[in-house]
Amino acid sequence: MKKKLVSCLISFTLLSSLSTPLLAKAQDNTQDIKGNLVIAGGGVGTSNHDIYEKFLSLAGGKEKAKIGIIPAASTTLQSSEKFKKDLVKYGVNSDSIQILPVSNHDFSDTQRDESTWKSQVNDKKLSGTIKGLTAVWFVGGDQTKIVDSLRQNNGSDSEALKAIWDIYRKGAVIGGTSAGAAIMSDVMITGGDSLGALKESIGNKANKHVNEGEDGKKEYEPLSVQKGLGFFQHGIIDQHMDERARLGRLAVAAYNSERDKEQNFAYGVDEDTAMVVNNKDQKIEVVGRSGVAVLDMSKAKLKSASSFVSKQKARSGLENIKVSYLSPGDKINYHLKSFEFPKDKVETKAFEYYSFNALPATGVFTPYGRLKAYLSYSLVDNESMKSANSYVYDSQGWGYEIAFRKNSDTNGYWRYTDGQKDDYSIVNVGMDITPKTVKFQPDKETSLTYKKSTFSPSESPVYDSIKGNLLIAGGALGSSNSSVYNKFINLAGGKQAKIGIVPAASTKFDSSSHFKEDLIKYGMKAENIEVLPISNHDFKGTSENESNWKANMNSDKLAQKVKGLTGIWFVGGDQTLITGSLRNENGSDSKVLQAIWHTYKNGAVLGGTSAGAAIMSNTMLAGGDNYGALSYGFTDTYDDMTQQEGGPAYLEKGLGFFQYGLVDQHFDNKARLGRLIATAYEKGNKNQLSYGIDEDTAMVVNNKEKQIEVVGRGGITLVDLAKVQANDKFPSDYKNILISCITPGDKVNMTTKEIVINPAKTSTRKNEYYSEKIGPNTGLFSPHGVLRKFLAYDLIDNAQSKEIKSYAFNQNKGFELTFRKSAESNGYWAYTDGQKDDYSIVKVTLDIKPIKVAIK
Repeated sequence: MKKKLVSCLISFTLLSSLSTPLLAKAQDNTQDIKGNLVIAGGGVGTSNHDIYEKFLSLAGGKEKAKIGIIPAASTTLQSSEKFKKDLVKYGVNSDSIQILPVSNHDFSDTQRDESTWKSQVNDKKLSGTIKGLTAVWFVGGDQTKIVDSLRQNNGSDSEALKAIWDIYRKGAVIGGTSAGAAIMSDVMITGGDSLGALKESIGNKANKHVNEGEDGKKEYEPLSVQKGLGFFQHGIIDQHMDERARLGRLAVAAYNSERDKEQNFAYGVDEDTAMVVNNKDQKIEVVGRSGVAVLDMSKAKLKSASSFVSKQKARSGLENIKVSYLSPGDKINYHLKSFEFPKDKVETKAFEYYSFNALPATGVFTPYGRLKAYLSYSLVDNESMKSANSYVYDSQGWGYEIAFRKNSDTNGYWRYTDGQKDDYSIVNVGMDITPKTVKFQPDKETSLTYKKSTFSPSESPVYDSIKGNLLIAGGALGSSNSSVYNKFINLAGGKQAKIGIVPAASTKFDSSSHFKEDLIKYGMKAENIEVLPISNHDFKGTSENESNWKANMNSDKLAQKVKGLTGIWFVGGDQTLITGSLRNENGSDSKVLQAIWHTYKNGAVLGGTSAGAAIMSNTMLAGGDNYGALSYGFTDTYDDMTQQEGGPAYLEKGLGFFQYGLVDQHFDNKARLGRLIATAYEKGNKNQLSYGIDEDTAMVVNNKEKQIEVVGRGGITLVDLAKVQANDKFPSDYKNILISCITPGDKVNMTTKEIVINPAKTSTRKNEYYSEKIGPNTGLFSPHGVLRKFLAYDLIDNAQSKEIKSYAFNQNKGFELTFRKSAESNGYWAYTDGQKDDYSIVKVTLDIKPIKVAIK
């Protein structure tokens, strides 16, 4: 939910007295509780069936449920009313849902004064109403308002809170999101971030002046706690874990709580995700769309940096923390401190899929920049990596190195979920947090390792009369992404369309078979969908040798069949396998490729995901990452997985169906902005935009209207180099790159570059919601690790920010990224899917400067 960050209320130094009544256990006897808890990390989408259905099932079923909503955390009744509407959509009778008069403050969107409700919490009528409920839900906002509304001035429970405890013991479910999750544990975290928690709550306090501006506002916020309501007695709970990168503050909170450190896990719940607590079985099940971080602090201890020399006193870190990350369907036995995983998940230990040198997680240019994804791909399922690092520091460079390492009991568990999205669970990754200083200086020396691209594709013919359209998906397309599937089917002519699937990019038939099954689920007839025999390599798990299909690229029969199709889909995998299956040895178009062009020009839709998106432009990005492209430039060799995951950029000639610029994919998860900029600068048309497409998102190209529309669940990043200034003597030294980010419902004209924002969104310019001093985005402990959200929260919708920085570095070399508001910059905001923030960003200026890095 869009809201101000909670200000510090109680200094975390109070944690030294956790045994005092302030933070004592809320209730002593929890063994006889028959009820359950649904603890959501915030940002629960209306479409998140799993969470809503679980909550209603535990409430007695949609026909019998009687639900009370407590609005106290919010400043308006909007979120409570919205939650009630959602429950009605899921089948609950409206008369069975009440917004309870529990608040200590007035709401801004009503005529009455709700601050008077505070005096009603001991009213017998209210407590009687609560005792007739089967469920209570706490909405998000400020958790301290919930506690203050339900506790009396002397700290004792009000009659309303006693009634909630009464129905909870007898079998009711208690649920909440965001602030409504924070109140669930005894030790309730009320404010702070990871850097602030480490600096001011571990060892000696840091120098408070190193990060303060003239206004006295800090870049970081020290941790603060208060006594929660204690419905969950088995560890500390934190929320918005992934989006706000709160693992550091949770570790500090758990370490300073002796009872929780020794006896319990600590839990960080991601957005759009819930931990469902079964008190009878003493188990937690993860439900929703992301995960729950679990910290074992039982062997953690202070880690001092004796060689740390500064004006400050020596600061301490922490070591011997164990980090686990659980996914939907996983279970935690909180009494035994053990985990259970679905039987269809396979172990990664000794069967790691990846083998590449993962760079440190240093900022928004880091691939897999969210914690779970980084630990999954860069460490646990990567046989080349024994450890991986990240950093967190303020603008003066004072901070910490976070080292993640494989232990003897470290393991991962993997399966596909929602189509072909990777679903990982991770257990027992070691984490050490060590004080460090990170210093940056401009790099004045010309890089001798940078290699310009020798790639020179012949120009593809430009067709002004293309009647067909393109649907270019950024990868990891979920089977449940109805907007993308329905768009593709409609562009192909509806449910009677004839679709051909090109399997060439993959090493197996699974992705082609799954896509066919998905199309059938969305109403197409199986007989109208065919997997085309196009490949230059054999597929695993089949009796036929599909490498013989290479000759099919010039089959007259297959070419004729292709001409009868109304839609063609290219699955993901390795994009070079697609081009190798459709081009002759001399680089000319095969007969089948000519037939694909024929169908496209005459009205067919061409679609593809991941590799199937990369082949769409004339210059095809086939390998490399940000750091590799900016540091080393380009390579003429290709090494499959290693090249896809890192190193200098590798280019090949694509199929050229998209005529208006460069396309890149997996843009949010693999953070490919740097390689797209480097490629566009050397090989692109600077009068055209370049396009980076997020996962589970599609760029729909209307050739007739010369317009692109965003469809799906993520966004598209637009790169405009029309005004770029570069240093010809020093590679990757850029100024005045324009960055825009558009989301579903937004459109852009491919020739004029005019952006049309969804009219449901409101401008943020001169109406910014936030006013915070922002430190650099540094890695896994920095909030908003995905580019679009980093720009939205920290720059565009922040009145204090005129520019923000992020860094990408490895050892002693790297790049400083400065994102600036310009006269043309603007942001546009709306709620989407419940109360999730949906931002579009227009024309932020980016400068990239090479730097030297010193870490001590």
